[in-house]
Amino acid sequence: MGETGGPRIAFRIGPIAIAWYGILIVVSAMVAALLAEREAKRRGENPEHVWNALLLCLILGMVGARLYHVISSLDYYRQYPLEIFNTRHGGLAIYGAVAGGALGVWLYTRRYHLNFGRWADIATPGLFLAQAIARWGNYLNQELYGYPTTLPWGITIDAAHRIPPFTDLTKYPLTTRFHPTFLYESLGNLVNFALIMFISRRYADRLQDGDLILCYGILYPLLRFFVEFQRPDAWKIAGVATAQWIAIASIILCSGLLIYRHRPRPKAAANE
Repeated sequence: MGETGGPRIAFRIGPIAIAWYGILIVVSAMVAALLAEREAKRRGENPEHVWNALLLCLILGMVGARLYHVISSLDYYRQYPLEIFNTRHGGLAIYGAVAGGALGVWLYTRRYHLNFGRWADIATPGLFLAQAIARWGNYLNQELYGYPTTLPWGITIDAAHRIPPFTDLTKYPLTTRFHPTFLYESLGNLVNFALIMFISRRYADRLQDGDLILCYGILYPLLRFFVEFQRPDAWKIAGVATAQWIAIASIILCSGLLIYRHRPRPKAAANE
């Protein structure tokens, strides 16, 4: 969502408009980096690597987020190719952002001969928290809402930010309330953040490098699978939201890897 209405502007510097969504993305990235810095210190690693890798991860994350969105709306961008570079009206997808950011971590750790799994784990708690914060940008832009609801926490959406069929104001008047899908995902990410922090402390002696990012590959897709039921604008393949297909694949793959990594190993036979 976000193609019909413009972003909410926080302030202007001359001709440059600064959107609230952009501010929240920067804030969430800084919060994630600060938490990763703390995690690196706790694990006895050099926290400077967090800040050195941050820009690369942000750039590739933004590219990945936009690329996923463009692919999901390929028919539109074939007609208007220049709009590919116009992010003022939204069009950033979290799956693409995570993939791009992970590529950034991999490239950085490969360049400096660091353990990718260990540094991906260091970034994982902050990733959950950053997603929880950034989702509020969807609220400010009046996007990422679900189907109509009579629940007390439903939100109203301006006509300019409606998508079909909710653009029919005779059937869906301006007083119509919609599920705050962004809120469900934000709260879910807060729960996942608390859970991953608990796991990282409670089972620190059992965890292997790379386990936390594999847990992310289970927890977030599980949350996203259910959230997608409240995405009327979902990109679908064979009648099922593409994000749900990705979630299923990620859950199966990451669960399988965790089970394999922690499988019981036969004890070495005693010498006779």
